[in-house]
Parts: sequence; structure tokens; C-alpha cells
Amino acid sequence: MATGGITPDSAHNCSRSKNYSNSSTAVVVIVVVVVVVVVVVVVVVVVVVVVVVVIVEVVIEVVVVVVVVVVVVVLAVTVVEGEIVLLEA
Repeated sequence: MATGGITPDSAHNCSRSKNYSNSSTAVVVIVVVVVVVVVVVVVVVVVVVVVVVVIVEVVIEVVVVVVVVVVVVVLAVTVVEGEIVLLEA
């Protein structure tokens, strides 16, 4: 017993310390998983917001271009009709 062999008491103490390390490891794993999930959610939200902003900007630019084209066409048709009316008169 005095030679440093494993006694039932030392085996019990060893298993008790393993339980503590297992529970702390579980806590660390849970914390790491929670942090990873939060980071992934934040990244997904940022990507979605950026995509929505880009889509909105593109839609606004397309609408502005369409409005400008419509105004130019309407003005051109009005000028052409005015010239035709002047030529007929």
C-alpha cells in the first residue's frame, strides 16, 4: 500500500477529478457552440441585410432609368407631334 500503487481511495479520487474535468469540458463545449451559433446568426443577418440593400439600390436605379426613358420618349413624341402640327399648318 505504501509503494504508491492505486488504492480504492486514490481510484475514487481520480474518477472524481475526471468528473470535474468532464463537466468543465462540457461547459466549455456548450459555450463554444453558443458562440459559434451567435456568430453564424450575426453573419447571416449581415449578409441578408447587405443583399437586401443592394437589391433595393438596384431596383431604385432601374426605376429611375425607366422614368427618365419614359419622360424622354414622351417629350420626344410631344415635340415630333408639335412639329407635325406646325408642318400641317
